[in-house]
Amino acid sequence: QVQLVESGGGLVQAGGSLRLSCAASGRTFSNGAIQWFRQAPGKEREFVAAISYGGGITRYTDSVKGRFTISLDNAKNTVSLQMDSLKPDDTAVYYCGAAGSTRAIPAYWGQGTQVTVSS
Repeated sequence: QVQLVESGGGLVQAGGSLRLSCAASGRTFSNGAIQWFRQAPGKEREFVAAISYGGGITRYTDSVKGRFTISLDNAKNTVSLQMDSLKPDDTAVYYCGAAGSTRAIPAYWGQGTQVTVSS
């Protein structure tokens, strides 16, 4: 079992920045990947970014490339998502998930953290 807790969400103006964190407990990042997804009101949950254990592989959806950066702190069992140049379209609940790879569907999910970007 893996428990995931997201933090760092909030309200920010367009063009601003936020840093989300995903803290894992129960079972450490022994293999696989941590992924970030988001879900806006009335829309399906969509992939945002992923990072493999060891940080050797990262993957981003096209809409966030160049603006978001995912990173891994193995010592703290934490994955961060630095979000810069935020847009109103980035408004959503952000979830982190633990998966077998950067492309697999996560088997474990956190509860989510709200990100709201005002125009």
